[in-house]
Amino acid sequence: MTSPHDPPAFQAGGDADSIDLLAAALRRDAADLDVYAQVLTTTLAEALPPGSVTVARKRSMSDRLAGREGRVERVEVVLDEHRLVLDLAGGRPQGQICKEVRGVVLSRRPVALDEWVHDLAVAVAARAGSDARARAALERLVLGE
Repeated sequence: MTSPHDPPAFQAGGDADSIDLLAAALRRDAADLDVYAQVLTTTLAEALPPGSVTVARKRSMSDRLAGREGRVERVEVVLDEHRLVLDLAGGRPQGQICKEVRGVVLSRRPVALDEWVHDLAVAVAARAGSDARARAALERLVLGE
């Protein structure tokens, strides 16, 4: 049973309130890029089909010696004809939205982080509308669990 003080649940299917809620959850830890990259990659890997999310990391010598994965430098998300790229190298996130058909990039558009997150939320919400696993992972993200 939910109370009026509970956060609203994520509604798969892509209505505007759900998209805004998902975008806010995806943006939540953006102030600390290392935390943001970790949350983003973990959540997306759980929510999307295998192979949809590619993560490039930079491992320092101390990362290698300690057995750590290293810092996330680039995240690529491929959903249908959309390729969303977030470059985190250099401390300033740079987004790129590409339209891709059968492996050929037809257009490439640089975007600010907010626009990248919004487009990602729209694409992921559309996927969650037909995928129960994606819907469950996104509900955990939105509710902060």
